[in-house]
Amino acid sequence: MENDFEIIVWDDVIGEPEGARSPECAWRLSAYCFQHARDWCYTGLAVLAAPPCALAMGCCFACLAFEQIWCVAPCTRCLKIYLASVRTIVQACMSACVVPVAEAVGHLCRHIRVNFRKDSPEAKDMLIV
Repeated sequence: MENDFEIIVWDDVIGEPEGARSPECAWRLSAYCFQHARDWCYTGLAVLAAPPCALAMGCCFACLAFEQIWCVAPCTRCLKIYLASVRTIVQACMSACVVPVAEAVGHLCRHIRVNFRKDSPEAKDMLIV
């Protein structure tokens, strides 16, 4: 897997304006030094720091997986089982109380029409029901 945002090339780091241009040999030598210093430093850091980082990240992801598998999933399942009766009661109350009111308000509002006209300056906005 390649991370495009981490690709570092010489021309992206050092850019000389048109008026100031170093000699070609200095430019090539600087680019060569930059590339090799970057590669050696990265290799050294990867050899020294990557194994401990990999160990730490492996432990973190193992703990995360353990937590999800052995704690979160069973607790969520228990809550679904325990709250199933509460869900049934809430649905029954909503069907008995809220649904008739919402249907009545919907029936009343179904025939409302609003016309907005500005034909003349003295004409008022009208609400026709």
